[in-house]
Amino acid sequence: MPELAEVEYIRRRWNPGLGHPVATVRLHPRAGVFKTCDPAGLAKHLPGAHLDSSSAAAKQMLFRFTAADTAQTQLWLGLHLGMTGELIIRPHGLPAEKRDHLILDQPDAKQSLVFSDFRMFGRVQFHAGSDAPDWWAGIAPAVTSPAFTLAVVSEFLRRRARAPLKAVLLMQERFPGVGNWMADEILWRASLHPARRCGDLTPNEIKKLHREAVWVCGQALRLIGESDAPEWPDPPATWLFQHRWADGGTCPRTKKPLERAPIGGRTTCWSPTRQQLPREAR
Repeated sequence: MPELAEVEYIRRRWNPGLGHPVATVRLHPRAGVFKTCDPAGLAKHLPGAHLDSSSAAAKQMLFRFTAADTAQTQLWLGLHLGMTGELIIRPHGLPAEKRDHLILDQPDAKQSLVFSDFRMFGRVQFHAGSDAPDWWAGIAPAVTSPAFTLAVVSEFLRRRARAPLKAVLLMQERFPGVGNWMADEILWRASLHPARRCGDLTPNEIKKLHREAVWVCGQALRLIGESDAPEWPDPPATWLFQHRWADGGTCPRTKKPLERAPIGGRTTCWSPTRQQLPREAR
């Protein structure tokens, strides 16, 4: 599933639509991506609306429109990519493909904005009104924001003292946008074993975890999210990312073999020479 940096990268694919009106909306109203959305309301309000701006937060994207009505109603379109969602720009006038579940036609720009998802694990949200909807306003503060303090991280870990670190780093209510590979990257850089229980960490280890979480998220957004490459780039070879995917990889720092096993319900990669599990925790 795309994590925060990939979501930011994919969001920008619809940038050519900014400032242009939507003439028609094409969608599959019974598609699973609309299970938390009224597709009829979306199809009613979006025609004639202008795409004003877009944002990404955690693993979600928001596209803000201004309706063509006299009240200039604010329209909020939220997209979650799930595992196989994609945003595409296509030339205007092409027929929809089977996996295309939402198409916003912009004939003045000779293009269509397309949300496709062949496995339909993604999600479409929609809201009309001046205030941000709960599904957007309720997203936790970004890891790179001033609100992500050492104090709030320490308290979050304290309340989950018996949980393994890997599982806690995947909790979106405190680490929004962090997924499997980013959690492994953070723990590797902090020299913390993914199976360590949160309650066993020392204050200095919590400080390292907080620092590396901020660094990894910030650098991933810079290297991937802000890239203009045709496909999102991978982090450099100095990151665990480049070595974690298959058995037989080696740690880019120790040059010793990596290990992979399920921890916290997810396949996890770590460097046993760098991320040692204390004897009493085994």
